[in-house]
Amino acid sequence: MKKQIIVIHGGDSFKTYKEYLNSLKNWEVKIDYFRPRKDWKTTLQDELGEKFDVLLPRMPNKSNAKFIEWKIWFERMFPFLNKEVILIGHSLGGMFLAKYLSENDFPKHIKQLHLVAAPHNKTGDIADFLIPKSLNRLSKQAENIYFYYSQDDRIVPITEMKEYKKQLPNAQFFIFKDRGHFKQEKFPELIKLLKTKYPNS
Repeated sequence: MKKQIIVIHGGDSFKTYKEYLNSLKNWEVKIDYFRPRKDWKTTLQDELGEKFDVLLPRMPNKSNAKFIEWKIWFERMFPFLNKEVILIGHSLGGMFLAKYLSENDFPKHIKQLHLVAAPHNKTGDIADFLIPKSLNRLSKQAENIYFYYSQDDRIVPITEMKEYKKQLPNAQFFIFKDRGHFKQEKFPELIKLLKTKYPNS
């Protein structure tokens, strides 16, 4: 059976619809925003090879994400999951997984949980994605937990890592100097870790 990986992408969230509209009107737009993009999430399947099955669901309205909508759509995937899965969340996707797994029981065994540039409660206006005070349920459900942060990330400051360290002292934390918000096309460190945990891949 292939090793199944679910990757949850990032997004934005606003407290009110008015704030969302203001963001659309005032966001600094560059022409590259209208071109197809490649990043490590979309190249993950090719990098890992045929022994892995990478699922990259498109979460609802990532420009103004609502936790309840993401929760509903995330749970629609459950009938298709293997007995053992790897979960990866980038940015708001990482925050979503942290909140979901701290408040709900996941139906399968989580072999690994990777949270990349995951915000905590002090980053911007993340509305109803707030992380609860206790992440005990999360720590009990995930066999191995990894966090990734970069010192030059202008979207999610590395100080957010300290909050997760307090709540999940047994997790492993990786710090980079020059990855920004981890939008690069390749993520060799993640690939190496995934393959190391599965030496026959």
